[in-house]
Amino acid sequence: MASNGTMNSQVCQVCGDNIGLDANGEPFVACHDCGFPVCRPCQQYERDEGSQCCLHCKAPYRRYEGGPADEVEENADPNFEKVEATGYEGEGYRADSFNDSEINNAETKDGSIKGVAWKERVESWKSKKSKKKTVASKTVNEGVPEQTGDPEVAEAMMAEAGQPLSVIIPIPRTKLQPYRMVVIMRLIVLGLFFSYRVLNPVESAYGLWMTSVICEIWFALSWILDQFPKWTPINRETFVDRLSLRYERPGEPCELAAVDFFVSTVDPLKEPPLVTANTVLSILAVDYPVDKVSCYVSDDGAAMLTFETMSETAEFARKWVPFCKNFNIEPRAPEFYFSLKVDYLKDKVQPNFVKERRAMKREYEEYKVRINALVAKAHKTPDEGWIMQDGTSWPGNNTRDHPGMIQVFLGHTGAHDVEGNELPRLVYVSREKRPGYQHHKKAGAMNALVRVSAVLTNAPYLLNLDCDHYVNNSKAVREAMCFMMDPEVGRNVCYVQFPQRFDGIDRSDRYANRNTVFFDINMKGLDGIQGPVYVGTGCCFNRQALYGYGPPAAARPKASRGCLPSLCCCCCCCPKSKTIDPKKSAPQEDLNAAIFNLQEMQSYDDYERQLLVSQRSFEKSFGQSSVFIASTLMDNGGVPESTNPASLIKEAIHVISCGYEEKTEWGKEVGWIYGSVTEDILTGFKMHCRGWRSIYCMPKRPAFKGSAPINLSDRLHQVLRWALGSIEILFSRHCPLWYGFGAGRLKWLERLAYTNTIVYPLTSLPLIAYCTLPAICLLTGDFIIPTLSNLASIYFMLLFISIIVTGVLELRWSGVSIEEWWRNEQFWVIGGVSAHFFAVFQGLLKVLAGIDTNFTVTAKASDDNEFGELYAFKWTTLLIPPTTLLVINLVGIVAGFSDALNNGYQSWGPLFGKLFFSVWVILHLYPFLKGLMGRQNRTPTIVILWSVLLASIFSLLWIKIDPFLGPPETPTLQKCMAIDC
Repeated sequence: MASNGTMNSQVCQVCGDNIGLDANGEPFVACHDCGFPVCRPCQQYERDEGSQCCLHCKAPYRRYEGGPADEVEENADPNFEKVEATGYEGEGYRADSFNDSEINNAETKDGSIKGVAWKERVESWKSKKSKKKTVASKTVNEGVPEQTGDPEVAEAMMAEAGQPLSVIIPIPRTKLQPYRMVVIMRLIVLGLFFSYRVLNPVESAYGLWMTSVICEIWFALSWILDQFPKWTPINRETFVDRLSLRYERPGEPCELAAVDFFVSTVDPLKEPPLVTANTVLSILAVDYPVDKVSCYVSDDGAAMLTFETMSETAEFARKWVPFCKNFNIEPRAPEFYFSLKVDYLKDKVQPNFVKERRAMKREYEEYKVRINALVAKAHKTPDEGWIMQDGTSWPGNNTRDHPGMIQVFLGHTGAHDVEGNELPRLVYVSREKRPGYQHHKKAGAMNALVRVSAVLTNAPYLLNLDCDHYVNNSKAVREAMCFMMDPEVGRNVCYVQFPQRFDGIDRSDRYANRNTVFFDINMKGLDGIQGPVYVGTGCCFNRQALYGYGPPAAARPKASRGCLPSLCCCCCCCPKSKTIDPKKSAPQEDLNAAIFNLQEMQSYDDYERQLLVSQRSFEKSFGQSSVFIASTLMDNGGVPESTNPASLIKEAIHVISCGYEEKTEWGKEVGWIYGSVTEDILTGFKMHCRGWRSIYCMPKRPAFKGSAPINLSDRLHQVLRWALGSIEILFSRHCPLWYGFGAGRLKWLERLAYTNTIVYPLTSLPLIAYCTLPAICLLTGDFIIPTLSNLASIYFMLLFISIIVTGVLELRWSGVSIEEWWRNEQFWVIGGVSAHFFAVFQGLLKVLAGIDTNFTVTAKASDDNEFGELYAFKWTTLLIPPTTLLVINLVGIVAGFSDALNNGYQSWGPLFGKLFFSVWVILHLYPFLKGLMGRQNRTPTIVILWSVLLASIFSLLWIKIDPFLGPPETPTLQKCMAIDC
């Protein structure tokens, strides 16, 4: 080390004055990281007016001063070689290596630094800085990690940390502009087409013509609702490395926000426990600080099988989590990792990887055997009920009448992994259920998790997954945080939605399970407006948005008496009154003191006390839990360290009691919204009405993957549930057609998109009618279109060309393949004439007559036989309408050809027009026909009987119509005039 005299004799490399001494008589040191010689006035100026960091190493200036630098990190000798930091060691960069002789070489005998070489480098760095604009805010500087000392590296790191965490990548104009022009042209052609159709009725088949025109007008309106929300599609790109540079500084506590994961399950016999366990294991192994991750598993069926599975999973996680992190495993769900048919040695350089992988695979197979044994035992319930290992009776033996249950398996006070490291928290939750209470199915279970997590961990962000959706990208949480933690973008973001991707789907995707058109086209379009809709899984929420608060930048809605300010939605049902937002006005530094006693607020003034002591308003909105109410006021989440874990568990049991939500705003304005089986659409819609926006995040590696019902009947039942939820919203007060106009925060294109999501089941009625018209025309000889003139032929040609060109250009900017688009079109017809049709009538029965339909959990695939479920046939009434349409159109085609052969050459022209529409119907229903055939291409007996019945009916109808024979020739009677006639 240099002596005090040496340091005192140094000159400031900025102004040239002597460095001087500090208040303690020691040589003044501006930067304790690199010891770069700067005097006090220059350092103070840099802190007040400049970049607030060292000119040499870019380290932020500390708030205290004094004390000599420990070492000099930069050598003045240009020939000096040093070891630069090339990677991470532990949690920080590896420091540069210097020895005493190298440090001494940096100084001359008189103690001054070699001025020529050093000043040249400083001046060179200053000239580069003046040419490049760098971010000079303290927020950015706090995210700069310890630098190596090289000015160029320091500048690069500084610039990288100051860059945005995400960017919007607009669709190229060369792709988007032609698409928009064709859409406008299609609108013009539609106007000309309908003018011709309306002004030229078919007098001989007026009923058929009128039906077809009504159907076509509805189809045009549906296309407009679907098309214009795709007017401004965008892509986004995230930078997780910048997130680490900004919030994970070496040697300092991690500043990344905590995240609570929610996993919901109901019936372990329909949702295999091993599938749920893989989802939980992938969450526990995410690439995120372990103290920032908590996983809450909601068992809404109170099954002891699920509880024991979580216990086994917690034990296996002690081995699986360190294995994933040590070898950077992807994906981190063991079932899917070990089943990958790829080279698992790719990019693996550790010599012990093969040995560790074999050992871990053996451990996982033993774990699977234990889970399978639990499943086998669960199929036969003992007469006396289930007994736990300690000999006590399982509290959930009666699934409809049991107390609330919470068990913390892992966490800050739980078991560590095999390497002694801390594991994320794993919490099992089963809310209380009693007869006579409305539990609201999945939405109620999710709200229970919101309250439990707020009491135990209170992370500012929540990420919910279905039990069959595992984390496929270990950096998925960081992807979401690139939006949520961005100070410019994240303040108005209510949730970040990831696309759904699926495993186990047949290569041709017969029933459009991937839903690529929706996730890769429609959702990108919505992201360019106010954000994508919430699809129920793979979504990271801002907890404050779930509490019913509006975004910070939005003006608060005015609420009525008894409503918590900012919780009352933007509907016009509340009278206008002057209110204040309690959360945004509360001083956050005093909230910890008030966490368990909201009455101790003597330090607050009258205005603040009026806001925070409004206990009745808070309890009416959030329920009677002072702990939970206080947690809602904490923007950054967290619980006080001094809290007693036992008291928190007791409070968590209280907030999941079945009567907790009574006379509160839960399910109305707070949490997941009740009133529909598709609570996801309704919940996201309410947030957008309050002024929030959402983000669509599509990382290159899919964030999450799940399973989908590839069986035809299961797929139709899934679509039926979605459509039924849309009908429920359509006839509720939350209908986008009239809800939320008061505040004007929902953009009109976003409203069109939400309107489309709730009215699309109604398209089933005109769709069934339109698919029936070709068969009727073939059977009766009539047609819905009159004889075409040359101008009318041009209209029809332009319409078909515009439809084709619109689809082609849409596929061009979205990247969706034509096969995926065609599968989507086919299943739009299949679902429209079956599940959507039944959903309309079930919804009407529920709204008008109060007849509720049972919610059936979609069975998750667990068959080891690949695509075995694809060929399984399960009879359901949903198959009747499409089967009928197939039969009558096939009969119609046969009748049409027979009629043409009977009547000669002149009848073939009209026949081709009728055949075109009939073949269009059959081609769209072709995947449905293949589903009826099964694996051996053999139609099941019940389908044969149904087809024979329908064929018989239409045969009798055909005989009644009798188109082959003309009118009977009556003999001509001649008037007899003669006597012998």
